[in-house]
Amino acid sequence: MSDNRGHDYDHVTSFLGDCGCFQKTICVLLSMSAIPVGYMGVDSVFTSHTPEFRCKASGNSTDSSSWGLPDSCSRYKTNATQGPGVSNDTEPCLDGWDFSNDTQIYTIATEWHLVCGDAWKVPFSTSVFFFGVLIGSLICGDLSDRFGRKPVFFFTIALQGITALVQASSVNWLMFCILNCLKGLGQTSSYASALTLGSEMLTRSTRVTFTMLGQTLGFGIGYALLPLFAYFIRGWRMLLVASAIPCFLFIPAWWMIPESPRWLLHHGRVDEAERIIHNAAKRNKVPVPEVIFADGDCLELMQNKVDKKEDKRNYSYMDLLRTTDLRNITIIGIFLWITLSMTYYGLSLSSSNLNGNIYLNCFFSAAIDIMTYVFTWLLVERLPRPTLIFCTMMFSGVILLTLNLIPEENSVILQVLALVGKIGITCGYCSIFIFLSELMPTVVRSKGLGITSSAGRTGAIISPYIIYLGVYSRILPFIIFGVISIMAAVASILLPDTRNKKLTDLISEVKPIRGFGCFRDRVARNPEGQLDTKKT
Repeated sequence: MSDNRGHDYDHVTSFLGDCGCFQKTICVLLSMSAIPVGYMGVDSVFTSHTPEFRCKASGNSTDSSSWGLPDSCSRYKTNATQGPGVSNDTEPCLDGWDFSNDTQIYTIATEWHLVCGDAWKVPFSTSVFFFGVLIGSLICGDLSDRFGRKPVFFFTIALQGITALVQASSVNWLMFCILNCLKGLGQTSSYASALTLGSEMLTRSTRVTFTMLGQTLGFGIGYALLPLFAYFIRGWRMLLVASAIPCFLFIPAWWMIPESPRWLLHHGRVDEAERIIHNAAKRNKVPVPEVIFADGDCLELMQNKVDKKEDKRNYSYMDLLRTTDLRNITIIGIFLWITLSMTYYGLSLSSSNLNGNIYLNCFFSAAIDIMTYVFTWLLVERLPRPTLIFCTMMFSGVILLTLNLIPEENSVILQVLALVGKIGITCGYCSIFIFLSELMPTVVRSKGLGITSSAGRTGAIISPYIIYLGVYSRILPFIIFGVISIMAAVASILLPDTRNKKLTDLISEVKPIRGFGCFRDRVARNPEGQLDTKKT
C-alpha cells in the first residue's frame, strides 16, 4: 500500500483556507447555539431558589413576631385560653408557610412548598436534569455516528426549546422533574454535537479558536444573560418560556450549516461531501480543484479501498476499549470529566450562596467564567494540552485544600477563595472538550465524547449532595473537591499531547499514554487498530 498520509482530509481541503466566509459563518452560528446551553444548565438558581420562610400563623393567631421560632419548620402551639406563644410545645406547619418577598422570586419551591420534609425535592430536581444529560450524551453520541452530526444537533436544539416550553406549564413537581430530565437530555448533547460538527469542518487553527473561544463564550454569555432575564421576569414559568424562544429562533440555521464532510466520506457519500466543499469554496471565493477526493487521497477513502468488508462497518462503544491505547485514553478521560463536572457544578452551586444580591452573584460567577475562557484561549496554543490541564487542576486543588486553614466563621473569605479555585476548574473544563475531541479518532469521536462526557455527568448529579455535606462541616465539600482535583491533575499529565497535531481518523493512529510506551507489545496493527498476530 502506498503512503498517503500526506493526503488526508486536511491536506486535500487546504485550498479553502483557514478563515474564509464559510469558516466564519460556521464558527458564529455554532457558537450562538451554545447560548441556550449556558443558561439552561444553571437556570435552577432562579427556578428552584428557596427564599427564607416561616410557618404561617394559625387561623386564630395574630402573632407575626415568631420569624423562624422555634425554627422554620415548626411553630409554637397556641392555646385558646392563654394565647399564642405561652406553651413551649411545638407542632408542624399545619397551615403552610410564608415566604420572604425580598427578592420577589416565584419558584417551584414557593409554589409547591418544597421545604422542610419536602426540601429534598429541590436538589433532586436539579440532579434529575443532569441525569437526563447523562442519558442524552450516551444516546446522541451513537445517533450522531449513525445518522449524521447535523440532524442530531438540530434535534437536540429543538428538544431543549420544546421541553422548556412544556415545562413552564407543569402542574406538579413530578411533571416538572420529568421534563427537566428531557431538557437535560438535549442540553449538553447539543453542545457536544456542535463541538463535533465544528471540529470536523474547520482547520486546526480555526478549530481551536472555535472550541476554546467561540463555543465557551457562547456558553458564558448565556450564563450571564440568565440573571438579566431573571431580574425582569420574576416568575419561574415565564422565565422558562423566555429561555425556550432562542432555541426556536436558531432552527432556520439548518439551511446554513452543512453536514460534516468527514462523516460523509467515512460513510462513502463522496458526492455529497464534494458538493459541500464546492459550496464552501464558492463562499470563500477560492478556485476549486478539478478533482477533490481522488482515490487514495484521504484516509477515509483509502480505508474503504483496502478492505471492502469494513466499508459499512458500524463502530460501537466497545471499540473504545478494544485497543490498549484508546482504552487508556478513554479511562483517563472519564476520570477527568467526572472530576471537572463534579467540581465545576459543585462550586457553581456553592457560589450562588454568596452574601448579597442573588442576581449580582450569579452575574459575577458568569463574568469570572467568561474571563477564564479568554485566558484559557490565550494559553491553549502556548502550552501542551496535558500541561495546561495539570496546572489548572492542581491550582484549584491546592486552593480548595487551603480553605481548611480558614476558620469557618469567615464565610466571605471562604466563598471568595472558592471562586478563585473555580477559575482553574473552569479552565480545565473548557480545555477538556478540545483535548478529548483531538485524542479520539474520527470513526468513534462522537462515541468517545459521548461516553466520557456522560460519565462526567455522574459527577454533576452527585455534586448537590456533596455541597449538602456542608451542613455538617462547611469545609468538607471543598476538601473533597480539592483532593479529587489533585488526583485528576496527576492523571492528566499521562495523556499524549495533541497541540499542533492533525486530527486522528483511525483507531490505529491513536498515540499511547506517556510513560507506558516502552511496555507496549510490538505487534502489527491493521488500519482499524486491531492487533495482528504477526510480529513486526
